[in-house]
Amino acid sequence: MLNSTMMIEFLLMGFSDEWELRVLHAVSFSLMYFVTLIGNFLIVIVTTLDKSLHTPMYFFLRNLSILDACYISVTVPNSCVNNLLDSSVISKAGCVAQVFLVVFFVYVELLFLTFMAHDRYVAICQPLHYPVIMNPRVCVQMTLASILSGLVYSGFQTGITFRLPFCHSNVIHQFFCDIPSLLKLSCSDTFGTEMMIFASGLGSGGSCFIFIIRSYIHIFSTVLKFPSGNNRAKAFSTCMPHILVVSVFLTSGFYVYLRPSRISATRWDMILSVFYSIIPPLFNPVIYSLRNEQIKCAIRKIMRKYFDQAIYRKLRR
Repeated sequence: MLNSTMMIEFLLMGFSDEWELRVLHAVSFSLMYFVTLIGNFLIVIVTTLDKSLHTPMYFFLRNLSILDACYISVTVPNSCVNNLLDSSVISKAGCVAQVFLVVFFVYVELLFLTFMAHDRYVAICQPLHYPVIMNPRVCVQMTLASILSGLVYSGFQTGITFRLPFCHSNVIHQFFCDIPSLLKLSCSDTFGTEMMIFASGLGSGGSCFIFIIRSYIHIFSTVLKFPSGNNRAKAFSTCMPHILVVSVFLTSGFYVYLRPSRISATRWDMILSVFYSIIPPLFNPVIYSLRNEQIKCAIRKIMRKYFDQAIYRKLRR
């Protein structure tokens, strides 16, 4: 068995040992990664350049897009490179950094999704108070509070995990470093650590989920009072995908993170981790923005503007 003081690197598991399947995994993950980056950066560019989109709703969308691009960049590129190079080694420092960043981005993303639900609640249920409640200063303060609390929360989770001795093995049954997989490698009693992780995870995730559901219950009750069927359909088409993504995000995360460490890791855990590490950043641009008419109009306007400028420069030559 490996001595805990000499554990300087870990081995990450892949989805398959066969070369063809590893290449397929790397190609599929790379495609999802580049689609995610393009979609999120497109939203950032559009919401920044179009002044009509400088509202609280699109402020949080822009922040969420930046966060999603960073979040997926922590795990997917490294996994693709490992599969193509047939390498699974990650240093202890790299593993610590990966755990810290994954927990940080998950925590902040959950808060951003909660703020976005609150923004829609105020816009629909309290439209007259919207400019006061969701003023730019409050939005900036909410964002900074999310980042600062995320740093504290991630530092706490990472600290209590890596203070444990690891001596059972150095093989992490996951395609990136995560806390549940590391707890299985510890040769000490992890009950206290698991309880702290369970309490903090359930407290933060559960409270955000309850707040989101509560906000949408109020939204639905208000929307049902609308006289027009089109307005109802538009509101439901916007809200239901949000609830679906949040539910998948939290359900898969809770299943992987809040299970006792004594339960053996399976391939199913690796598949479920995709649902909270890759699927949300991939689908958030589609759900929140690219289905939005204002975003579509802004994209067409910006493309028309730059196309006209290109033609004008070409004619001047």
